Amino acid sequence: MEPAQAPGPDSGFRRLLPGLVACIIGGAIALAAAKLLPGASPLLIAILLGAIWRNTMNVPAILMPGVTVSSKRLLRTGIVLLGLQLSLSQILGLGPGVLLVVLLSVGVTFGAAMLIGKWLDIELPQRLLIAAGFSICGAAAVAATEGATKAKQDQVATAIGLVVLFGTLMIPIVPALGSLMGMNDEAIGMFIGASTHEVAQVVAAGGAVSSSALAVAVTVKLARVVTLAPIVAGVSIYMRKKHDVTDAKKPPLVPLFVLGFIAMMLLRTTGFVPEGLLDAAKVAQTFLLAAAMFGLGLGVHLKSLMRSGSRSLVLAALATLVILVVSAAGTMLFPPAG
Repeated sequence: MEPAQAPGPDSGFRRLLPGLVACIIGGAIALAAAKLLPGASPLLIAILLGAIWRNTMNVPAILMPGVTVSSKRLLRTGIVLLGLQLSLSQILGLGPGVLLVVLLSVGVTFGAAMLIGKWLDIELPQRLLIAAGFSICGAAAVAATEGATKAKQDQVATAIGLVVLFGTLMIPIVPALGSLMGMNDEAIGMFIGASTHEVAQVVAAGGAVSSSALAVAVTVKLARVVTLAPIVAGVSIYMRKKHDVTDAKKPPLVPLFVLGFIAMMLLRTTGFVPEGLLDAAKVAQTFLLAAAMFGLGLGVHLKSLMRSGSRSLVLAALATLVILVVSAAGTMLFPPAG
């Protein structure tokens, strides 16, 4: 009798292939749908498509290994490429007042979420995921923080589901609040960028106001995205020093994709990157993030969220309220020039 052959790398890849293909198809559908729906974001469409499938139909078990692994890798690659859309000069050009509002929106919301979560007796990994997602850049920040927190998959899914829920509600609410407070379009854009959770949701909200509001909103939001690198690095260092995580590999001091994100941002700042390459990188980044968001959406189960995440739901609502108050007050005190 011939000895059984050990499974090789090809068999592992074949196990992941169905889920990877599903994410790629989902991302492609989202991109196509965004072209048919002016003003719609493919990232938001992708995560909603995944969530709709997860909550209305059965998701074949054969897809899940590939969805879990590939969505993380696609997302991290997309985050690295996102660095090419940022430059230090662009961020610094916002002015000290706007940058102060960005730092306060992120810092106060992150700290408040951690404190409130502790009062609500929510586990540390769940608190960190919600704090990062609601203060920085939504599902991408949740996924970026996941590796450093050693969070469970249901905790990640809960945080992402809450980001989708509350961030989607903010798309019409934040512009309406800005108008009620008498802000001009640029100020409303700043308010949107400083408060709204997802980049996709910022684009949807800013685009619904005006082109000038959209430009300011995206720039302010990208300034918040820049804080992803130091915060994920800080969380990683903090968790590395803790000794209550057993039988697990300690996270690196700075995840490789965070270093890649910083490197791409610095490369863009030099001004030597050809415009054509930047455009191609933006298309690739959008597609990778859309495919990853579709995979993340497949992990959003609303029934489970409502059943087991009641305290997390309260934390998400309060974190949203905190960032709305801080960003609104900051916009009124330090309105954008123009």
